[in-house]
Amino acid sequence: MTDWAQVREAGFAVPEGRTTDELVAELVGMLRSPDPVVRDRHGYAVLATWIGRGVLTADQLRALGDEMVPRFGDPEIQVRTFAPLILDSIVTAGVFEPHWVPPFERWYVAEEDLRGYDEKLGWLHAVAHGADLLGTLGQHAAVEPMQMLRLGIGRLLTPTSYVLRDMEDDRLGYALAATLIRDDLTESDALEWLDPAIRALSNPPTEGITPEVTNTIRTLRVVYVLADHGLRVGDEKKLTPIPRREQVKTKLADVFRIVTPYYL
Repeated sequence: MTDWAQVREAGFAVPEGRTTDELVAELVGMLRSPDPVVRDRHGYAVLATWIGRGVLTADQLRALGDEMVPRFGDPEIQVRTFAPLILDSIVTAGVFEPHWVPPFERWYVAEEDLRGYDEKLGWLHAVAHGADLLGTLGQHAAVEPMQMLRLGIGRLLTPTSYVLRDMEDDRLGYALAATLIRDDLTESDALEWLDPAIRALSNPPTEGITPEVTNTIRTLRVVYVLADHGLRVGDEKKLTPIPRREQVKTKLADVFRIVTPYYL
């Protein structure tokens, strides 16, 4: 077993005398661990760092992505929620396969365990981890931006008993805003992805404000702020404006007004 704490202390240098295939296999196994130190601090941190530094070849990244996809159906929550983080790193590094997207979409909208932090398992963050991948895919030329916008609003409107916490709504709001900067997004698409929210909020459940309504409004407020001020994408230091920002803000205000007419 590799001393991964020592690898971290050595600045994530690749241990000598071992192949990257062997090391990656060990790290991938660690991503299943219920121990957050093994999974998050060592397994994920080392693997994501190596992906970002270009330690792995394109073929290795492609194989790693293929290995992550089945994990969206794994019975253990920590296995499911760390798969999108690795895929996000892989796609950000420049390797993408279209067949990775549908399994992610199916998992993201249907995931029922939305705990952010668990005392034993550590950070799980299904919504935030999925949002990171959603935002990366939303900016990828091979993915239709409307596809990711619909996925995001679908995730928000899915009935749940869990009100998001730990800034997860901000992560998803950023991902949606990042998708909105695509210059190939039509004006109608930039607005119509919000129609499901208008329909859902216009027909409130009898029990009143449900968690999914709270989650939707909070997240869309983040999108509004970013539409108003712009957002930083990737390593850009300057703020990138959202095209058709005024139209987007007006449509967002239409959503908010249904639930909070007193401040708009």
